[in-house]
Amino acid sequence: MSLQDQLDALKTNFESKAPKEALDVMHRATDDLRKSGILNGILNLGAKIPDFSLKNAKGTMCHSKDILSESPMILTFYRGKW
Repeated sequence: MSLQDQLDALKTNFESKAPKEALDVMHRATDDLRKSGILNGILNLGAKIPDFSLKNAKGTMCHSKDILSESPMILTFYRGKW
């Protein structure tokens, strides 16, 4: 089963059990995000990522251009602070 199939099954299962009021709120929020234009900034498959700089897990500033000049890059975002 592909990841998309798994996600679709998870969504179907969730929506079959969640209260209608909660689903209405979630669907409205999703529609509001779409209408905000947030999807306009999404890169398409195969698009080149723009150059950027971010701090790594140790707090050191890293530049994508420098990393990509040496090797492929994996970008991971952590939610919150510890």
